[in-house]
Amino acid sequence: MKKITIAIDGHSSCGKSTMAKDLAREVGYVYVDTGAMYRSVTLYALRHGLFEADGSVKTAELEAEMPNIHISFKFNPETGRPDTYLNEERVEDEIRSLEVSSHVSPIAAVGFVRTAMVAQQQQMGKDKGVVMDGRDIGTTVFPDAELKVFVTASAEVRAQRRFDELKAKGMPADYDDILKNVQERDYIDSHREVSPLRKADDAIELDNSHMTIAEQKAWLLERFHERTA
Repeated sequence: MKKITIAIDGHSSCGKSTMAKDLAREVGYVYVDTGAMYRSVTLYALRHGLFEADGSVKTAELEAEMPNIHISFKFNPETGRPDTYLNEERVEDEIRSLEVSSHVSPIAAVGFVRTAMVAQQQQMGKDKGVVMDGRDIGTTVFPDAELKVFVTASAEVRAQRRFDELKAKGMPADYDDILKNVQERDYIDSHREVSPLRKADDAIELDNSHMTIAEQKAWLLERFHERTA
């Protein structure tokens, strides 16, 4: 069976990472969570005071720090999925906090950050056999990907999913704050100058507002077999 590149794009908290992770594990592909990469840069920026009081990014200071930001993924045998590491520190839980979620879109809109992350992502997927999810995988990172999926769901459904996820981890969560964050991220992601979130012309759209994880997994696996047959 030929190896292909799979690009899964979509709005925040629409479940695309879960779909991508499950598919990669099912078919033996490498999974790369590009959102975790931008979240890791955001966590670094928060820790080093690289945001102004109004939430804007101190771009000159961040650009100077970029050589000190190293992101990697290591397989976790307990979960069967990769964890995110920032400078060799496991940050898988920290990068999912609402504080990081509230600051990640401005970071992801910075041109030199996207350039650095895209270069890393393209290197990770150069040999195919990769499942990558994010905002611009099918449009910018891998425009020639053999399978492109654009995932969406209503803002209310996505906010509830993020709320449930945080509560399950024992982390503080407020539904109204999360919904506001989801809506703000949608706007910023869709209106930024560099690689805005949009559906690639040749992507298959999936609205999973009312689908179970098992139904999404089955749907994606069927698309995979169609493309690799």
